[in-house]
Amino acid sequence: MTATKWSEPKKNLMLFSGRAHTELGEAVAKELGIELTPMTARDFANGEIFVRFEESVRGSDAFVIQSHTQPLNKWIMEQLIMIDALKRGSAKRITAILPFYPYARQDKKHRGREPISARLVADLLKAAGADRIVSVDLHTDQIQGFFDGPVDHMHAMPILTDYIKKNYTLDNIVVVSPDAGRVKVAEKWANTLGDAPLAFVHKTRSTEVANQVVANRVVGDVKGKTAVLLDDMIDTGGTIAGAVGVLRDAGAEDVIIACTHGVFSDPARERLSQCGAKEVITTDTLPQSTEGWENLTVLSIAPLLAKTIHEIFENGSVTDLFEGQA
Repeated sequence: MTATKWSEPKKNLMLFSGRAHTELGEAVAKELGIELTPMTARDFANGEIFVRFEESVRGSDAFVIQSHTQPLNKWIMEQLIMIDALKRGSAKRITAILPFYPYARQDKKHRGREPISARLVADLLKAAGADRIVSVDLHTDQIQGFFDGPVDHMHAMPILTDYIKKNYTLDNIVVVSPDAGRVKVAEKWANTLGDAPLAFVHKTRSTEVANQVVANRVVGDVKGKTAVLLDDMIDTGGTIAGAVGVLRDAGAEDVIIACTHGVFSDPARERLSQCGAKEVITTDTLPQSTEGWENLTVLSIAPLLAKTIHEIFENGSVTDLFEGQA
């Protein structure tokens, strides 16, 4: 009796987008030359979320992208439910894509009886069925160790620095870290921007009141320079707006604000549009609107995410996408 020869199953990449930022999901799909997998998603009257995929996901290499914007907890839950549906639908591998990692600032205990919520998010993703995580510019590198599985930590710096190179004269730039803790990141920016000089804003932050800075001063020479003030995320904008004022007082000719994640909780738009910064540059890891904000520039993160997905799907090297940036 002749043994039956079974053909090797064909690899199947499927991309799923939560409802928080479908424009980004569509942009990533376009970069990959595929379509988002259609799904039904709705909220019940009591706030519960229902999700059902309209195509078979059996054996697929599934990528679930969700931007954790407001209401943040709702979108976390939706992504977890999507992952659970994929697991129960027999997807072969599930990769959770979190362009902006939620609760990243709660990555350690500052005082007793506090949670480590960034670890909890990783545990929830694992429990739901995620095999792998992709994120961009984590608030701290240690978050990579919270997830029991591969974590691809991508970097938006090349996207932001390429824009600055094309639009500003590098000879007069000084790279400014918003605090001493981000000087290492600022050094990478400075090297990329033609070995630009460095400065940082010394600040004392209140341990009792969120987003409140007690004092600021500039360490380094910014006089007559175009200061590139960088951070991984900007929330209410109070710290950054205050830093712009300090840099101006120290003699900076212009100030450019650059960040990966524009959270921009109220009153960030008002603060940053009126703080004296020449331009605020961010990416679309979170949904953005430039309406009524003339000095805001939004750069697309979709090409980076699409390249990352492609390398994971083809079992290639994700590290090659940011070699020298890690």
